[in-house]
Amino acid sequence: MSRVSKPYEIVERALELSTTDGLVVIADEHSSANLRWAGNALTTNGVTRGRTLTVIATVDGAEGTASGVVSRSAVTADDLEPLVRAAEAAARGAGPAEDAQPLVGGVPSSPDFTDAPAETGSEVFADFAPALGDAFGRARSGGRELYGFASHELTSTYVGTSTGLRLRHDQPNGTLELNAKSPDRTRSAWAGRATRDFKDVDPAALDAELARRLGWAERRIDLPAGRYETLLPPTAVADLLIYQLWSSTARDAVEGRTVFSTPGGGTRLGERLAPLPLTLRSDPHAPGLESAPFVIAHSSGDSGSVFDNGLPLSPTEWVREGRLERLTTTRHSADLTGLPVAPAIDNLVLDGGGERSLEEMVAATTGRALLLTCLWYIREVDPATLLLTGLTRDGVYLVEDGEVVGEVNNFRFNESPVDLLSRASEAGRTEKTLPREWGDWFTRAAMPALRVPDFNMSSVSQGV
Repeated sequence: MSRVSKPYEIVERALELSTTDGLVVIADEHSSANLRWAGNALTTNGVTRGRTLTVIATVDGAEGTASGVVSRSAVTADDLEPLVRAAEAAARGAGPAEDAQPLVGGVPSSPDFTDAPAETGSEVFADFAPALGDAFGRARSGGRELYGFASHELTSTYVGTSTGLRLRHDQPNGTLELNAKSPDRTRSAWAGRATRDFKDVDPAALDAELARRLGWAERRIDLPAGRYETLLPPTAVADLLIYQLWSSTARDAVEGRTVFSTPGGGTRLGERLAPLPLTLRSDPHAPGLESAPFVIAHSSGDSGSVFDNGLPLSPTEWVREGRLERLTTTRHSADLTGLPVAPAIDNLVLDGGGERSLEEMVAATTGRALLLTCLWYIREVDPATLLLTGLTRDGVYLVEDGEVVGEVNNFRFNESPVDLLSRASEAGRTEKTLPREWGDWFTRAAMPALRVPDFNMSSVSQGV
């Protein structure tokens, strides 16, 4: 056997080895670079490379089509035949796949399918690292300590199928999380950013933002649990609405298991969820949030199907002008429910028509309100209402008549994102944001800040 090592060669050779009715091969070439720092000094940095190959074999039988999926890392040419045979054996040993559909075909090939994978490296931090060093100096002079990490990943995904698909997508993914602490560690503030290349990240601006928040925290005010007018920053809105998107599968709604169900097996499609003109959408070509323009499914589940690999994706509005417009479907669940095919897309944008920044929304506040930094440890309490619980973290501030007057204690909250949309009284300007809770899985988001008149802080938390 000729030696093969390039990703497209690996894909082609795996397809040649197939002895089943259908085969899908997904080669993911990963590279990453990272920086970490603590106490105003870099601590570690590193660069990694890796490959993962996923083989999906399908076998047609009298009772239907079965599938077998096997994924392995660090795959070489010598590993290919055992990997393909393992996937074929898994398919032959499985029962008919519930989500079986004909493999996707007829999609034009990616012109760069045979090109080498894109790679990242330490050079991605060429401008960021010196600016971060300057921020360390300012923090030391200002009596605060900076902790955090920056990570940049680049994944080139090659998808080949026995139906002739030859598709490729390069996905950059950068995240920055920065904590500032007072020397006695009694005060903490957090900021995060998502980026494609670190050229749009300004450590000086982030440090200035954190310094201002640490200053607010010099005055401490204890408040009891209760319902408060609350300003949710874009990162918190993203965490809540990402969970809403993950919970919006059409089949579960039709079968009466979610907040989007109605009695008797219907769905809430067409129902007004919000009085504000809020539009929640995904678009693989959204500027700055670009994601794969076709389905990449390494396994089947509620929101994805291996049989849909390569299916083209298009802009989708989940909520349009406040009304529920779409629920996520695979081709299989679309057939079951009679709804349009609407696969999940790897970004999320909320547009509310607002022009104010979060700072301007604070300044426009009359009376008392809480200003949050972020949410974490979010868990589902009740799928029927999508009631979530979680904690505030790294700064909750009290706003009085347009000014922040101090830091208050943290809280546990109990809220449903669907219910929040119905009660939000103002949406600010949409901006790119990094979800704090879901940032390891979902980073491409743009959200406005939201003003909620009666956010439910169900109990006081001792968290920081």
